[in-house]
Amino acid sequence: MNKSTGFFVTGTNTEVGKTLVSGALIVKLREQKINVIGFKPVVAGTYKDTSGITLNEDLETLRIASDLGHNELSLCPYVLDQPAAPHIVAAQQGLKLEMSVMTNAFKDIQKYAACVVVEGAGGLLIPINKDEDLGGFAKKIDLPIILVVGMKLGCLNHALLTYEAIKVRNLKITGWIANTLAEEMPLLQENLQTLQARIEAPFLGLIPSLPNELQKTTDSPYSVEALHFAAKHIQLPNQ
Repeated sequence: MNKSTGFFVTGTNTEVGKTLVSGALIVKLREQKINVIGFKPVVAGTYKDTSGITLNEDLETLRIASDLGHNELSLCPYVLDQPAAPHIVAAQQGLKLEMSVMTNAFKDIQKYAACVVVEGAGGLLIPINKDEDLGGFAKKIDLPIILVVGMKLGCLNHALLTYEAIKVRNLKITGWIANTLAEEMPLLQENLQTLQARIEAPFLGLIPSLPNELQKTTDSPYSVEALHFAAKHIQLPNQ
């Protein structure tokens, strides 16, 4: 794949490690001297820092990985306060999430970087509005997909359903990454072997549980040290 374009990072669910993987991919690409920036089409859930500034932990992680300050560029066109399904939160605020707004914001970010790592929200089929979902957004921006599998009970079904959805929509999956989460699941290797046998895409690595000192606290981004730790355990897809 041509790293001058980027990746779309999707996951088997919410809270499976998309942000950690997206940040780690940015770190690895920057190690190759590639000008790369993170982007997210929509986020739901904010907090205030000690200065009273409203932030989102996913976007702040992408900023840290991309070496951007808080006020540098807009990495997301829709920042919603409540941590829930974006289309529902938006509707409660009298707002309709527009595909065109998301795609135009993505095109704007492309002007500033040779490569863009786009992190999805929730899973691939999370609705944007009553007619569209993030799978449609992935189709429009046409980046190779990296699937993040949160390794926990139920991950086999979630991973294989997502993989089938990617294929049905004629999207290109360029690889998948397993994330161990906070605690290692029973029979981890057996689950990995099952997924490797059934997902016809390169396995790009297993991220072990982050050491205690690198664990992320609530309402905070991942540290640069955590992103480098994760980056050591994954590889970039072949060009």
